[in-house]
Amino acid sequence: MGDDEAIRFVDWVRGAAPYFHAFRGKTFVLAFGGEVAHGELMDDLCHDCNLLAALGVRLVLVHGARPQIEAELTRRGQESHYHKGLRITDEAALECVKAAVGVTRINLEAALSQGLPNTPMAGAYMRVTGGNFVTARPIGVVDGIDFQYTGTVRKVIAEEIKADLDQQNVVLISNLGVSPSGEIFNLVMEEVAEAVATALQAEKLIYLCDAPGLLDEEGRLIEAITADEAERKLNAGVGLTEDLHLFLPRAIKAVRKGVARAHLIDRDKDGGLLLEFFTRQGVGTMVSREPLYRLRQASIDDVATLLQLLGPLESDGTLVRRGRELIEMEIDRFTLAEHDGVVVGCAALYPFAEDGMAEMACLAVTPEFRRAGLGERLMQHISDRARQAGFKELFVLTTRTEHWFRERGFREMGPEELPERKRDLYNFQRRSKIFIKPLQNN
Repeated sequence: MGDDEAIRFVDWVRGAAPYFHAFRGKTFVLAFGGEVAHGELMDDLCHDCNLLAALGVRLVLVHGARPQIEAELTRRGQESHYHKGLRITDEAALECVKAAVGVTRINLEAALSQGLPNTPMAGAYMRVTGGNFVTARPIGVVDGIDFQYTGTVRKVIAEEIKADLDQQNVVLISNLGVSPSGEIFNLVMEEVAEAVATALQAEKLIYLCDAPGLLDEEGRLIEAITADEAERKLNAGVGLTEDLHLFLPRAIKAVRKGVARAHLIDRDKDGGLLLEFFTRQGVGTMVSREPLYRLRQASIDDVATLLQLLGPLESDGTLVRRGRELIEMEIDRFTLAEHDGVVVGCAALYPFAEDGMAEMACLAVTPEFRRAGLGERLMQHISDRARQAGFKELFVLTTRTEHWFRERGFREMGPEELPERKRDLYNFQRRSKIFIKPLQNN
């Protein structure tokens, strides 16, 4: 391994470390159709599931079997019947469903049990469990069509699933449900996954789908979207694949019912789970009830995070170096920007009340999020705080980003116009440029 490659590896591990801590002990519900269950990437998906489990993630897998059911129907000379995209399951079709789901489940259990040397699962033993965790009822007659043995979820026995997860088992759930009278019903995989995630109040509900995620009008990936925004996109019906039509409504319902996050990830993306959860950029679309980004007041517990965030900019001379002691003393001046609970930006407000001015300092956003508008939001937040405190002008000192401030209404001024206390501290060797902006009252 060369030095550059080693440095990149170390940087990745350090960057992923906050996610390791954040996800340990959390419940993920991973849902995928039969296309994934017999696809070429199934082994790699099992490897990644094993890694998630090894990191302490409580993992529930929900699988479908539509292509396997279709193949079984064809083998037996039966025809498929659908109404509005939903299978009509008569007695003959139910036998095909049971056979196809049973074989698919056994194959999945075998894949999850791998442990060959020189593979990512070497030395691993994933205990895969299941049971009659989902009770069902018939859909009945809809639009004059009797769906017979096609059912819908009545109840998820969450306590039993949690008991298995407490034993560090991976729970595998199929798209079948049973009724109190002992009947078996064919269920929709995406509904089962949503119901299970909601009953468990899971941290994440993940659908592996036939698209990179949701795309905007220009065909670019939408990395994060609120449930309300996703519903508007769903109602517009533009640019949605077959899977997205099925999975997006369930993702929206899940986050509105208490699931922290829902994710739509390309099922053909090798390592998609790892890239989505252990890199800041991610690779799919995340659906949340509230906006993914938030600003909050820093506390003393954030000192180490601030030192790590500001360190690279201090090293290259963009920011004046601050020690731990100074940041601890001034921690209440800092506002932090978070992305899904991870700090990715900051800014500080320093008052000069005697001059009616305030300084915005330490404006920093990690490189991966500089195009997300967080710098703008931090600047606006600091401006609002200064205005609410009665200050008339906001100024900044910068050596690298003068054009950014000019574009946002700041004008350049000389050191002699600084507040007296700040003027006495001005470092003429750094030759920082000074920009000021009036704070308009609303």
